[in-house]
Amino acid sequence: MPAKVILNPYSDRWQSGRRRPEVESALKKAGIDYELVESQAPKHAIDLAEQAANQGFFPIIAAGGDGTFGEVVNGLFRAKPEGVLGPMGILPLGTANDLVTNLGLPLTLEEAALAIAGGKTRRIDLGSANHWVFGNNSAVGIEPVVSIYNIRMTALRGVIRYLIAALQAIFSNPQWNMRIKWDDGEYEGPCSLVSVGNCPLTGGIFRMTPAADPMDGKLTFVYGFIPTRLGLLSMLPRTISGTYINNPAIHQCHTTHLSIRTTPTTPIQVDGEVRSESLSEITYRIMPGRLDLFTP
Repeated sequence: MPAKVILNPYSDRWQSGRRRPEVESALKKAGIDYELVESQAPKHAIDLAEQAANQGFFPIIAAGGDGTFGEVVNGLFRAKPEGVLGPMGILPLGTANDLVTNLGLPLTLEEAALAIAGGKTRRIDLGSANHWVFGNNSAVGIEPVVSIYNIRMTALRGVIRYLIAALQAIFSNPQWNMRIKWDDGEYEGPCSLVSVGNCPLTGGIFRMTPAADPMDGKLTFVYGFIPTRLGLLSMLPRTISGTYINNPAIHQCHTTHLSIRTTPTTPIQVDGEVRSESLSEITYRIMPGRLDLFTP
């Protein structure tokens, strides 16, 4: 069967829908036989990917940003909850394209299509957050608050939007009390953030889990408490370099399992998309070597 291309026209603030001719041109130049379908609403790409996998389309290609990738891989997981998923292709059309950048995959459509046509794959781990599967990162606490502010912005595009959203979240200074347990440790007390990474980079510029490796069979998570707006603001530039983890209040750990109980409830983001604005219990797990991706 031909490849199934699932294009999210909303990616990069509706810019990817306008780029459909570029997508099709790149696929044709690479000699890929395909059928293309556009998602129509949030989470629709999950259903489309599940249907495509059950119908035997090969390969399945996500055309969009990190949220599109996240939905497509969740659809593949629904269709095949055991075993290795894919191989899957990515045509990057997002604002940040974090997973593509983290893995060193092509950022141009023509090069990405050629990588898919070449057939070479790379196997990576996946993470799960409650019932959601992710390839890049997830977070509770202040990081998804940044995502909520980011979603509300309509006038700005690109990475600058993430930066301004971060400033707004810092000004609101939300705080939680959390009980966190992982493979060889636990913490209970005030908390500003828990960022869980399969890869280091998120939001285009923030290295929230700088030691994360998508092929090490572990999740890397960072937690900590910064009580003041000034303290959070002073850390912001160092989240870009990842050196914020050198602050004595910030801790970076590796684990296969992570459980969180929080008061008050927290939002959660998974691969850049806010999946709930109010959770009190979250469980993270690593799924080692679960996804094959086309690579140059």
